[in-house]
Amino acid sequence: MASRIQVVLNEEDREHFREAARREGLSLSAWMRKAAIERIERRREKREFEDAEQLAAFFAGCDRLEVETEPSWSEHRRVIERSIRNGGSDT
Repeated sequence: MASRIQVVLNEEDREHFREAARREGLSLSAWMRKAAIERIERRREKREFEDAEQLAAFFAGCDRLEVETEPSWSEHRRVIERSIRNGGSDT
């Protein structure tokens, strides 16, 4: 069984949301339901750590994904100084 709720919006937000709904081919209420469901799903997908060991394991996994070594500070400094002299960057 469906229930109705009342949502108080200022005029600017209402028009902004209504336009977004129109672009997606949805009514305002369908668009708001979809937005709420998407937000709930994003929070559900968000990874949470229960303790320091899980956090450490996460960062260890990230470290294993790195295939290159971070350039030394002297290399960074050399690139910065060259960029200052030439007025541009290597990127």
